[in-house]
Parts: sequence; structure tokens; C-alpha cells
Amino acid sequence: MTEQLQDRLIRGTAMNGRVRAFAVRTTGLVEELRRRHDTYPTATAALGRTLTAGAMMGAMLKGEEKLTIQVKGDGPVGQIVVDSNAKGEVRGYIDDPHVHLPANSVGKLDVAGAVGTSGFLHVTKDLGLKEPYRGSTPIISGELGEDFTYYFAVSEQTPSAVGLGVLVDSDNSVITAGGFIIQLLPGLSDDEITAIEQAVGALPPVTSLLDQGLELDELLRWMLPDVQVMDSMDIRFVCQCSRERVEATLISLGQKELEDLIEEEGEAEVVCHFCNEAYHFNKEDLQTLLEQATS
Repeated sequence: MTEQLQDRLIRGTAMNGRVRAFAVRTTGLVEELRRRHDTYPTATAALGRTLTAGAMMGAMLKGEEKLTIQVKGDGPVGQIVVDSNAKGEVRGYIDDPHVHLPANSVGKLDVAGAVGTSGFLHVTKDLGLKEPYRGSTPIISGELGEDFTYYFAVSEQTPSAVGLGVLVDSDNSVITAGGFIIQLLPGLSDDEITAIEQAVGALPPVTSLLDQGLELDELLRWMLPDVQVMDSMDIRFVCQCSRERVEATLISLGQKELEDLIEEEGEAEVVCHFCNEAYHFNKEDLQTLLEQATS
């Protein structure tokens, strides 16, 4: 394997500010989650594509804003959940990480088969307001790139092209992962829109371009020759779980629940959905928490 590049996201504009563009490399992020959750190749691709979309959607936020993506399809992987924010911090999990299906008709990982072709894509944004913003659209293909494209068009009224890809090695590790989002803003002519659509349609798979060493700005120039990169940021896996947070959750169970736990189990282990970190509490730990719950 070639030396892994730092996960990075760039954002830019084209056509005099009438097109907004994002491109991201998420190889390290997807490999980190693959390792933590022991995902099999098709599940890796499904989770990885959602993580990649989440990283770019997080970059559309500001300050302390954050979002959660839920992909709830009728396929064997069950639900996929991804959290991201404006700082490039991303985490996620998949209900059944041990899904691997035969290749699809074009010899690729069958993400649609794993995700399912019916269900919903939900996006919840915490924008610091009283109520979070919630958007939902039906899953239209299960390939995820098309599903996020549909979400932007319908829920956010922003015509967009979304490309997402994960390339998995024979040892199940992630060779490369990344993607792009091109968003069309008001003021484009029909000819300009057609030219962008044709350029996106002619683009080789995003993973094959990244695997060949293409830089993120070069990836965007394939579709938008006049793109100007405005800024860039690191993308990384960050989980907000901690022993203190788990202790607070256990205390919130209340006196009766904790007493039952001590009596029946004599210990407790809490595993974080997002990072698979296990927090173990022995009888003495639980006794201390019980005292805090009743004080």
C-alpha cells in the first residue's frame, strides 16, 4: 500500500460564484471506523460513503453547528448513523458491520444491496436554535451518492451532484475513500448546467482518480475547470464519549435500576455505538455511582 495521505477537505467556487464545490479524502477516517467496528467490505463501503457525505455536509456548517445523518434502508446492514460538525470531526456506526455481498452487475461492491432500495435518509442539523432542522427524503437507489443528490434537491432545494466512493483491498482494509459535492446556485444558464452535468457524468470513479494520486483540486477541475479553492481543513475521527459521560448515564438510571444491576450482575460494561470503546464498571464502581444517585 502507498503511504496514506492526511484526510483533507477543500471547498471552492466556480463560474463567478454560481457554483459551490466540495471535495474530500476520507481514507484514514473510513479505515479507522472499519478497524473499530470490524466492518466487512460491503458494509465498509456503505458506512464509508455515508461518512464521506457527512464530512462534506459538516463543512457546510458554521461554528458549533453539527448534524446527524441516518440512513434507514430495508437492506441487511440496517441503520447507518453519522455525526459531523464544522470542525471536520466525524464519527459513525452501522447496525450490522458483518455484511458482505457478492459483487453487483458491474463488478462493484453491492452497496445498494446492503443498504436497501427503500427507506429514508434523515438529516438533523443542530444550528443552535430552539428546534433542530430536520429533513427527510426517500432512499431512491441505495447507492447513496444518488440518495444524497436527491436529498439536496428535494429537502434543501439545492440542485447538486454527489459522488462518493470507497475502494477496499483484498485484506479488507481501505485503499482509498473520498468524494465530491457540486452545488448549482441561482444564475446559471441552461447551457452551463448541461455542461456541468456532462462533465460530472463523464468523470471516472472518484476512488480510481484518488488512488492514482489525483489531488482534490484536480478532482474538482475535471468537472469545473475554473474552480477556485477558497479554503481547506483536516478531516478526522473524533468521538465525544468518555467515562464521565457513561457514569452520568448510569447515574441517570436511578436508584432501583442500579441496585438491580449490582444485585443481579455485579458489574456493567457499556460500549459506545460510535467508536466501539468499552467502559467497564466493577461492583465497587457501581456502588459509588449508586451513592451519587441517592445523595
